[in-house]
Amino acid sequence: MQISDLPYPDPGVPDARSGPRFLLWLGRGQLGGQLKSLAWGMLHFGGVAELPYAVGLGVDAVVDREPNRLLVVGGLLVLIGVAISVGDAMLHRTAVTNWITAAARVQQLLARKTAELGSALTRRVAAGEVVAVSTGDVEKIGWFVEAVSRFLAAVFAVVLVCVGLVFYAPELGVVVAVGVPLIALASLPLLPRATRRADVQREKAGRATELASDTVAGLRVLRGIGGEELFLGRYREASQEVRRAAVRSARMWALISAIQVVLPGLLLITVVWYGASLALDGRIAVGELVAAFSAVATLLYPLRHFEEIAMAYSFSRPSAKRAARVLSLTRTDPAERPAQAGTVEEPAAGGDLYDPRTGLLAPAGRFTAVVCGDPDLAGRLAERLGGHAMEDRDGGDGGGEEEGAGGTDRDAKDGPSVLLGGVALDDLALDTARRLVLVQDKDPVLLSGTLRELLDVPASGAVESGAALAAAQCADVLDALLQSAPDGVEDPMDARITERGRSLSGGQRQRLALARSLVTDPEVLVLDEPTSAVDSHTEARIADGIAALRGGRTTVVLASSPLLLDRADRVVLIDGGTVAAVGTHRELLHREPLYRAVVTRETDEEQRLAGLGLTELEEALTEIEESA
Repeated sequence: MQISDLPYPDPGVPDARSGPRFLLWLGRGQLGGQLKSLAWGMLHFGGVAELPYAVGLGVDAVVDREPNRLLVVGGLLVLIGVAISVGDAMLHRTAVTNWITAAARVQQLLARKTAELGSALTRRVAAGEVVAVSTGDVEKIGWFVEAVSRFLAAVFAVVLVCVGLVFYAPELGVVVAVGVPLIALASLPLLPRATRRADVQREKAGRATELASDTVAGLRVLRGIGGEELFLGRYREASQEVRRAAVRSARMWALISAIQVVLPGLLLITVVWYGASLALDGRIAVGELVAAFSAVATLLYPLRHFEEIAMAYSFSRPSAKRAARVLSLTRTDPAERPAQAGTVEEPAAGGDLYDPRTGLLAPAGRFTAVVCGDPDLAGRLAERLGGHAMEDRDGGDGGGEEEGAGGTDRDAKDGPSVLLGGVALDDLALDTARRLVLVQDKDPVLLSGTLRELLDVPASGAVESGAALAAAQCADVLDALLQSAPDGVEDPMDARITERGRSLSGGQRQRLALARSLVTDPEVLVLDEPTSAVDSHTEARIADGIAALRGGRTTVVLASSPLLLDRADRVVLIDGGTVAAVGTHRELLHREPLYRAVVTRETDEEQRLAGLGLTELEEALTEIEESA
C-alpha cells in the first residue's frame, strides 16, 4: 500500500450498516499498512521500553566498578537509540500513509455515491452535511485509522515495561503493574460525557456550515431585500453556539488530559518513595531503583496514546456514522432491488418510456408534455423517470438519529421501476441508465470554467454545441459572457463562467443548462420546468427549438406553460399521482376543467362562469352585484 496507488481504481463496497462497522471495514481494507505500522511501532516503543533497564544496568556497572560491562551497556544503548530513531521515523511514515489512504478512500466512496445519486442526494441529506462529511469527517476517520497501530504498539510497550519490572525488581514491579492499568482505565468513566459533548459540537458545527452555505448561495437575493445583516446575525449566533460547545468539549478533554498527567505523577512519587526505602534497607540495588524510576517516567509517553485513541474514536465514531449514512443511500431499496441488477442487456433503441406507478407513457420519438398540479410531485416524477426511485419522506434535512441500516428509516421505495423499452431502469448498470435517460431538474447547476468546458460532456455527437445553443436561445447569453470576458477573448466559447453561474441571471443559467442537455442528446431527455425563468417570447422560441432539435427522439417536459404544451405531440395530466387525462393541449383545454385550471390558473368561480350561457351569466352577475 503506497500513497502513489491513490486514487484506487475501485475503493470497494463499504460496510455502511453502522459507523463502527464502517471503521472496521476500513481497517480490514488496510490490514497490510496497519501491520507495517504496528511492526515499526513495536520496534520504536520496544526500544523506549528497554531504555530504563539499560540505564539501570549501566548504573550497576558503575557502582560495581566493572568497565567491561559498562562498555557492553554503552553498545546496547547505541543499538536502542538506533531502534528508537528508525522505528519512530518509519512509524510516522506508515501511520501518515494509513491516515491519507483512509481519508482518500472515504472521499472516493463519497464522490462515487454523489455521482450515483445525483441531485437526489441533497433531497435526502442536507448540502451542508454532505460538505461536512467530505471534509472534516474524513479527517477524523483517517485519524482513528492512523492511531490504531500506534496505540497497539504503545500497549506492547506498557506490557513490556510492567512485565520487565516484575522480573527485574519484583517489589517495585508489582506496584507499577498494579498502578499502570488503573491509570489507563481512570479516564473511561469520563469518555461517554466527552463523546456526547463532542457530538453536540459536531452537530452545531454542521448547522453553522449549512447556514453559511445557504447564505452564500442566496447572497444576491439577500442583498436585494436588505437581509445581509439579518442572516449575518443568525450565522454569528450559530458560530457562537459552536464556540461554546467547543469550549465545553475542550474542558472535558482537558480534564482527561489532566488525569493522564496527575496519576502517572503520583505513581512516580510512590515508586521513588517506596524504592528509596527499599534501597536504604538494602533490599534492592541502586541500579534497580534508577531502572524503576526511569521505567515509570518512560511510561508517560506510551500512556498518552491511550488518551489519543479514546479521543480519536470519540470523534471518528459519529463521523463514521454520518459517512455510513450517506454511503448507505441507494437508487432503490436494497431489499427490493433485483438480484440481476446491472446485468440486464441494454434495451433496443426506440423503446417507450413507461412509469407503472403513475401510468405515464412517453412514446418513443415523441415530444410528451406532463402537467402536474403539485410542483413537488413533478420533481419526484422527474427523478423517477431518471431511475431515482427513492423518495425522502421528511424533507432531507440531514438531522436526527441515523440507523445506518441501508437508510430505510428515511427513504422508502417509490413504487416499481420505470421501464424503457420494457426493461426496468433499476436492472441496468448505472452508467447505462444515465446514458439512456438524462434528467435536467428545475434548478440545474453550472460548474465554473469556460463555456466550451461546460458543453464538453459525454454525448452522442449528433448535436453540435452551436445548434444546442441556438435551440436554447442563448445568443444574448453569449454576448453577455463575451462582454464580461477579459481583453483578448474573442470567442464566447472561451469566456469563463463563474462558480454556479452566479454572474448570470436565472434565465441565462437555465438556458445554458438546457443547451448542455441538448448537446448530450440522450435516448430520453426529461426536462423539469426548463423555461420557468424566461419571458414568454423566449419561451415560445425555446419550445420550437426543442421540438425541432429533438425530432425523432423521446422528450418528456414537465411544465404548465401553454407555450410549451402547445408544441408537444402529446400532453398527459397527472392528478393524485396517476394519469387523469391524455390528449393534445387544445383538446384538454376544452374537455378537462382540472387541466384548464392548472394551465390557465382559473379559479373555481371563473370556471363556473365560463360554462354558463348568456342568460345564466347575466343572472350570476346580478347575484354577485346584489351580494356585494
